[in-house]
Amino acid sequence: MIERILTTSRVTEVDAACMRIIGAYKNTTLRTDVHLVAMFSALEPLSVSLSASINRLTAESNLEEKDEERDEPLRSLFYLVAGFLHHPDAAIRAAAEKVNAVIERYGMGITKESYAVESSLVTSMLNDLAAADLQEAIALLSGCAEIIAALQLAQTAFETARIAYEEEKAEDSTELSASEIKVEVLKLVNEKIVVYLRAMEVVDVETFGAFARTVAEIISDNNVAVRKRLNKTEPVVE
Repeated sequence: MIERILTTSRVTEVDAACMRIIGAYKNTTLRTDVHLVAMFSALEPLSVSLSASINRLTAESNLEEKDEERDEPLRSLFYLVAGFLHHPDAAIRAAAEKVNAVIERYGMGITKESYAVESSLVTSMLNDLAAADLQEAIALLSGCAEIIAALQLAQTAFETARIAYEEEKAEDSTELSASEIKVEVLKLVNEKIVVYLRAMEVVDVETFGAFARTVAEIISDNNVAVRKRLNKTEPVVE
């Protein structure tokens, strides 16, 4: 008997299973069955929306990753300069004090600001650090110039990711969330398509048997993977 897709499946797992089921349906001669036509006419746009929502989640996840990558050289800069403030060489200490006077105006706390505020402050700090009268001091602090360059690259990468995220968000701002679409997909597949195929496999196995077995295999593959992934303490909801 065809299983239902586990509700504990991730949105990406439901999306993959859904696309495989749609692909299998398109390879059948069942597209004259009015009931399946109605079900799959509803499922296909849901599948498209689910994929789009996952793309938004991916863009957001990438933005978070780029923010973390930006914070690393930012912290390193503060720690490096702080260390040089205690250097035994007076010239190096003086250079560190000069650079520190600039970055201390911003403070390492900027890593806790919102994306927009942090970007504004990091850009402003990088502009200050690019001042001609600071270059000699920066050059005296071993590794400082390299960290500043890394921060600039990380800031540019973050802004690129932010633009991609904002474009995705603006394009699909009226759409449902991935989790909401997942609920709709599961309801349609589990409560209509699976139920219908279970019945028709009994009534007319010659016509529906092959497709029913394919759908059963797709769902089984998904559910096996989900069960393996879940921790023992997590409930497996059928």
